[in-house]
Amino acid sequence: MSIPDASATAGAVVDEVLSAVVADRRVLEEVTAGLLARGHVLLEDVPGTGKTLTARSFATALGLEFSRVQFTPDLMPADVTGSYVFDEDAGEFRFTPGPIFANVVLADEINRAPPKTQSALLEAMEEGQVTVDGETHDLPDPFCVIATQNPVEQEGTFELPEAQRDRFMVKTSLGYPDEAGTRELIDRRADRDTPSPTVDPVTDREAVRELQRVPESVRVEGPVREYIGSLCRATREDGRVDVGVSPRGVQRLFEIARAEAVLDGRDYVVPDDVKRVAVPALAHRLVLTPEAGVRGVARRDVIRDTLDSVEVPAMEPPAE
Repeated sequence: MSIPDASATAGAVVDEVLSAVVADRRVLEEVTAGLLARGHVLLEDVPGTGKTLTARSFATALGLEFSRVQFTPDLMPADVTGSYVFDEDAGEFRFTPGPIFANVVLADEINRAPPKTQSALLEAMEEGQVTVDGETHDLPDPFCVIATQNPVEQEGTFELPEAQRDRFMVKTSLGYPDEAGTRELIDRRADRDTPSPTVDPVTDREAVRELQRVPESVRVEGPVREYIGSLCRATREDGRVDVGVSPRGVQRLFEIARAEAVLDGRDYVVPDDVKRVAVPALAHRLVLTPEAGVRGVARRDVIRDTLDSVEVPAMEPPAE
């Protein structure tokens, strides 16, 4: 698939999702870039903003199999990964796949499950496989986890550990719609006879695999590579930060910057691509100092300050 075709297809997917979800197009483009770069997405927002609808709409628009796991305090790892069940007819144990065996898995309210269950996703998210009773099972390809969590209600929840947050390529929020968006939400509901909007497939599983291969052909010139490295190193030197962006975070920023270029129809990355995705790709990876937490410093503001302080390289479009 060519880059112009990939850009057009990704744009059509966003358009189709927007037909069901009232949200900022830029937020949905961040999610699309994460999926294009083979990453996972964390949506943090208050209830009722359309997180579940967004995940389901993306799966449908992409023509992928969708599965939802409602995380609760009593959810066990086997409820996510699956388990071996004795087959009386065959006289042996057979593996029964859990809901994680889908192309797009919605981990709804992921912070409501205990760490033991949250950790069941680690191997799946990093390696595309799960190990149950010593046996390894490959997950479908493509595979993406879209997790949601409520940042307001903390009673009975378990904050995601840093190691798991680092597995998400993108963390973003849908937010509340503005005045025009609120009116559009009401008008859409008035114009249909069912509570839930519908989304049509734009592409299919094989085309999604091709889409995810396209960013690998995008060029990233030396100055932009240095810029990515400088941004990530600067987070480790910030006095408000206890743990800065990890080496995995550096690679993920590189990968999603290439996906961002594809969305824009280019076969090369410019510094603006990096700047657009830096906050959703890096902020959740930071661990702030206790003093910064007391002062109410936000991780996103640290990344924005870093973008302001690191010199942006001047560069010309690469020669053909």
